[in-house]
Amino acid sequence: MAPAAQLEVEVTMNAVRKFSPPSLRRAINLLGPGLITGAADDDPSGIATYSQAGAQFGFAMLWTVVFTLPLMAAIQIVSARIGYVTGRGLAANVKQHFPRWVLLSVVGLLLVANTLNVAADIAAMAEAMRLLVGGSAHVYAVTFGLLCLTLQVFLPYATYVRWLKWLTLALLAYVAVAFTLHVDWPEVLLAIVWPRLNDAHEALLTVVAVFGTTISPYLFFWQAAQEMEDTGRAKSPANTAADVRRHLRRIKVDTIAGMTFSNLIAFFIILSTAATLHTAGVRDIQTSAQAAEALRPLAGEFTFLLFSLGIIGTGLLAVPVLAGSAAYAVAEAAGWRGSLTLRLDQGEGRGFYGVIAAATVGGVVLCFTPTDPVKELFWSAVVNGMIAVPIMAVMMLLAGRREAMGDHVIGRRLRWLGWVATVAMSATLVATLVTL
Repeated sequence: MAPAAQLEVEVTMNAVRKFSPPSLRRAINLLGPGLITGAADDDPSGIATYSQAGAQFGFAMLWTVVFTLPLMAAIQIVSARIGYVTGRGLAANVKQHFPRWVLLSVVGLLLVANTLNVAADIAAMAEAMRLLVGGSAHVYAVTFGLLCLTLQVFLPYATYVRWLKWLTLALLAYVAVAFTLHVDWPEVLLAIVWPRLNDAHEALLTVVAVFGTTISPYLFFWQAAQEMEDTGRAKSPANTAADVRRHLRRIKVDTIAGMTFSNLIAFFIILSTAATLHTAGVRDIQTSAQAAEALRPLAGEFTFLLFSLGIIGTGLLAVPVLAGSAAYAVAEAAGWRGSLTLRLDQGEGRGFYGVIAAATVGGVVLCFTPTDPVKELFWSAVVNGMIAVPIMAVMMLLAGRREAMGDHVIGRRLRWLGWVATVAMSATLVATLVTL
């Protein structure tokens, strides 16, 4: 975990630790990179994709977030273990253990996906701001892009994220809304166990999008980088094998908690939009306004405000993760020094921050294309699903290599779940192409 991000977690949780019983304090101490990664996964791209899934197919898409939870947790644990055990990020490990064309392919695919995702997130943030105060979405897109870039470069990440992180609590509005509605819970359970989908091609495309926004490549690189940077503080040659095993257990608990929170929010987003938009006959979300407006008659203006602020808050939190994970990958591939703790005013990390600037500015430029923001978010998720497959395969091969992982190669259960996740993602892509 990056030192700045680690500091942010410590600062925000110190007060809770002080007044918590010892058992709760121990539980909080286990949380860190996995929890932050899980929260960043519910970015505007995820919100739009889950909303579209619920509106178009109702409860029939709820099974996807239940099915992906163990697979998502497994693949994130693999990435975290690689970062911690090797003390290097994913790109650095690929560079050391695979041919150069594999490295360039992985990093290139990540850059494409992240730039699209940055564009989609900034566009959604701009649209949410327009809903709240009026004005031009394009002006807001440029403003948000410049704001994110300035804060990433010149403001300590711990300070930046400390306040914005609270806005992500607005996502809990979907949980609240779900319990204010009349929901036929037996029907929900039946839809999870036996989903009924009519349009095979559209259903498969939505599954790819949900998988892509849930199991996203940038999360692999980000969590590995966080654990890599934490290695300097948490791991040293003096550490015993028991110390390493204890930290690996901490990674497991932290990641499972973070991914469970992420998928729980996704579950209620699909549930809420299924019970509102789908029930009302609205099967296609044309603008992000429709997702927010659906809450107005059911939960009032306050929930509408929370949802809109949530899009802005999660976007401001996710854009640095997207641009930062791309910067880590490029810096490792090029042999540069890369860290969010570097200070540009001291001449450090020019290449690293240059990649962040390129990804952010590129995302802003793409916001001026005539694509609808929600459609852009949806298709960025589809692209994520497509490029995740080769990256996941490389990660699984790497995590099973003793020359890379030493005595800490992944076990049979984690290897099985990781490959199931990879095969499941591949199968949905193949099925989508077949039904074209």
